Amino acid sequence: MANCHACGYVSASLVKRIGSVHRGYKKMDAFALDARVQGLRDKVLLLGGQAEDSLSRAIGALVRRNSALAEQVIRDDDAIDLVESELDEDCASLLIKAAHLSPSDLRFVIGVLRTTPMIERIADHAVNIARHALRLNDEPELKPYIALPRMAALAQEMLSDALDALTQSDAAKARQTIRRDDEVDLLYRRIFAELTAFMTKDSAAVLRAAELLFVIKHLERIADYATNICEQVVYLAEGRAIKHTPDAWQRD
Repeated sequence: MANCHACGYVSASLVKRIGSVHRGYKKMDAFALDARVQGLRDKVLLLGGQAEDSLSRAIGALVRRNSALAEQVIRDDDAIDLVESELDEDCASLLIKAAHLSPSDLRFVIGVLRTTPMIERIADHAVNIARHALRLNDEPELKPYIALPRMAALAQEMLSDALDALTQSDAAKARQTIRRDDEVDLLYRRIFAELTAFMTKDSAAVLRAAELLFVIKHLERIADYATNICEQVVYLAEGRAIKHTPDAWQRD
């Protein structure tokens, strides 16, 4: 039977070709979404790297009494805020396509949306440490920084491991990172006691000791944010909410 397009008849071969084109569109859409999710992953790595770098330089500015480095940390904060805003927009754009995302990709996008503000806040704490460093560097050194660099190193390690766990959706690594928060808290209490003792013995040291009290509080909050990121990783990887169940993070 001859084809009669005027009568609404469409050949089987044409139907096949149309179906092939539509499948091609779907593949192209899938490839485009994969690329956008990978772009999101790369941008999270960029933001995390910026936050890590800010923290490292802020601590360096304090310990090495390098005010130029502290000023650099403060100047670079706007660039971090810009990346955070871009990530928010990228996540919103991908969530519009939620029906076409794989379950794992959708969980990752949600995880980024929840944790990006935490990473940005970590960078803000680094900026605050840099500001304290600027003020302290203009004064005589209060005492050699012994426990404080150890506390700073632990906070940096927790941040690095939390970001790795997030980008790799690694719940086991997230749990290992959460376990380290107690060590940071222990150092915080120890340094706090030392600094308050200085303040009671030497009135001339009060302002400098107070600046350092703020520094260790910022470090303690950075470790808390790293813990919060890891809690989100466990939830997104396993569907387990461990934030309000203190023993749950201990399970491997």
